[in-house]
Amino acid sequence: MASTIAAPADADDRVSARSIGARLLSRPEIGSLVGAAVILVFFLVTAEPFRDLNNAGTILYQASLIGVMAVPVSLLMIGGEFDLSAGVAVTTGGLTAGIFAYQFSVNVWVGMAVALVLALAIGLFNGWLLMRTGLPSFLVTLGTFFILQGLNVAVTRLTSGAVASNSISDMDGFTSAKALFASEFKLGGLTIKIIVVWWTVFVAIAAWMLLRTKIGNWIFAVGGDAASARAVGVPVKKVKIGLFMTVGFFAWFTGMQLLFVQNGVVQSGEGVGKEFLYIIAAVVGGCLLTGGYGSVVGGAVGALIFGMVQLGVVYAGWNPDWFKAFLGAMLLLATIVNLVVKNKADAR
Repeated sequence: MASTIAAPADADDRVSARSIGARLLSRPEIGSLVGAAVILVFFLVTAEPFRDLNNAGTILYQASLIGVMAVPVSLLMIGGEFDLSAGVAVTTGGLTAGIFAYQFSVNVWVGMAVALVLALAIGLFNGWLLMRTGLPSFLVTLGTFFILQGLNVAVTRLTSGAVASNSISDMDGFTSAKALFASEFKLGGLTIKIIVVWWTVFVAIAAWMLLRTKIGNWIFAVGGDAASARAVGVPVKKVKIGLFMTVGFFAWFTGMQLLFVQNGVVQSGEGVGKEFLYIIAAVVGGCLLTGGYGSVVGGAVGALIFGMVQLGVVYAGWNPDWFKAFLGAMLLLATIVNLVVKNKADAR
């Protein structure tokens, strides 16, 4: 009796094996890694001081000043939102801690605790207003940006009579707090700022949370399609408010670094424009402006590129006026590359 041999069914692409190369190319941060390698080689060739190992600590420090805030901004963008108040919120954190400790003559740590509560409240307000009204996060946080910018200048001038807060460098708790936020140590021939260590720890924790936990899946889901995510039980409101509060926490942390690295004084006009640098780092690192796609590690690489370019231009002896033009071009290029990479990954 003749047997019939059935034709093999087409392989199910959901379970088909993917090559290592295909998996690497589908990672959102791959474009920024290639870009970082190119920029590194470029400045190693063109700028002799760039080859000095002692300057590596300075480059890492410059990158960390953007990189710490790029962590929550990347998470927020993957969740489909922006926070244009992130830059001035950093200044608000530093000013609040300094002004409260000085005006009420309390331990510096008390002022820091008050600043933390305020920073989380700002994030809670942004997230709550966004979910309550349905307005774009661009508009909500733009309003918060102007409110904080005005309060920073007005309250500082009201309490100190100047545009900078009074110094708290001789107050109780200053030395121990500075050791936590703005100290440095030697590693071989390098001088490492403590914020570089904190930056590395934050990136590792956030990357693990994003890729290995249920919360990370929720962030991708609400950024990709909030309605569909809500339909399958994802707490969209809690996730988005939590992301804005995470930005608030990191703004507080960066504000403390700003306060203590400047010997207990904060200029009230600082922070304006920094929010765009955080967003640029996230976009260069692979985060899509439309949400649902991106990487915290990529955001860190984007910040590293920022640090290398900013100091590389100086080390090469070029006019620093070109730096902003380079940033703009880098943002456009990164946006296009990210979109192409995502489309190719979706097509596989």
